[in-house]
Amino acid sequence: MMTAQATTDANAKRVIAMFERLPALVDANPNLVKRGRFLSTEFAIVVGPTPLLVRVEAGRVTSVARGPFLLRPWTFSITAAPETWLKLLKAVPDPGTHDLMALSKVGLARIEGNLQPFMANLQFIKDIVTAPRALM
Repeated sequence: MMTAQATTDANAKRVIAMFERLPALVDANPNLVKRGRFLSTEFAIVVGPTPLLVRVEAGRVTSVARGPFLLRPWTFSITAAPETWLKLLKAVPDPGTHDLMALSKVGLARIEGNLQPFMANLQFIKDIVTAPRALM
């Protein structure tokens, strides 16, 4: 029987592996790339204690680097527990876990940093973050 920590660690590895496939998932959606063509930034997706630095250049996710990082800048970050990410990334998520803003509202996710680029490109960012749903 797996302990709670072992389950959390396994879920974290699974979520991180899905997010590391973002460059290919976003490239496979030309409409998504076109919608984000004016955004170039780096933001962090934090899965439990593990940060992933996502680089977006002209609407394409060019890299996803796994931390921890020392003094590595990012524009904004989205933080949640591995189990929360799995709820969001389900093929058909449950109500209340279907959207980044819903997760933030109920306290399951935290969005911090410079929120201007996040809010100015909200649907694009939400679509990038939920791109791994295609893998479920």
